[in-house]
Amino acid sequence: MRLSFILSFIAAGALLAQVHRPVEEFPTSAGAVTITAIRHASMMIQAGGKVIHVDPWSQGNYDGLPQADLILLTDIHPDHLDKPLIDKLSKPGTAIIAPEAVAKTIAQAKVLRNGESMAWDAWKIEALPMYNLKRGPSEGKLYHDKGRGNGYVLTFGGMRFYIAGDTEGIPEMRALKNIDVAFVPMNLPYTMTPEEAADAVRAFHPKIVYPYHYQGSNIKDFARLLNGSGIDVRLRDWYYRS
Repeated sequence: MRLSFILSFIAAGALLAQVHRPVEEFPTSAGAVTITAIRHASMMIQAGGKVIHVDPWSQGNYDGLPQADLILLTDIHPDHLDKPLIDKLSKPGTAIIAPEAVAKTIAQAKVLRNGESMAWDAWKIEALPMYNLKRGPSEGKLYHDKGRGNGYVLTFGGMRFYIAGDTEGIPEMRALKNIDVAFVPMNLPYTMTPEEAADAVRAFHPKIVYPYHYQGSNIKDFARLLNGSGIDVRLRDWYYRS
């Protein structure tokens, strides 16, 4: 009896942890795309029977989540490049796509450079620049140099998803067209203020935008600044306690 209670308690706890993760579903011409917010810049994308993990980081709760068919990595910083968790989420046949700087640590990664694109399963994957224009740890240095990391535009069933990575409101972001869903960072000192992020988002005008990678920022300010823009701003808790 006692063992049965313990097992039930564990199962209920696992279910509760799953429920806490914000989950969004988007209909496309090829079927639904489901995106689960895990933590900070980490998310899981599911579509067509495949699982994509983006920037998996061990500070997130991965209990009960499936291993990856594809892992997308954006940068070399530890909140984007967590090798032990990448190894844990990998299985035979898992593909890894990353910028060249990341491939120095993850040797099996397929390198995709800024401006390059490729097909994977039913997805088109485009690598975009992500970098700082002005912010860095000291004079003359930037937290993210141009060309080192990747943002991504992912297309499935005619729907375009933009994952910005660690970036300021760079010209390449502002010039984007026909983005359906965007994930945009806003945290100092590494990326943007909510005001800067809102200004950049107004420039490329996605249909839907989610603040992510926003720890310490007031995302309600971001939403307020986009009032009247016609952009659907969706605020979700990427720092939930599980």
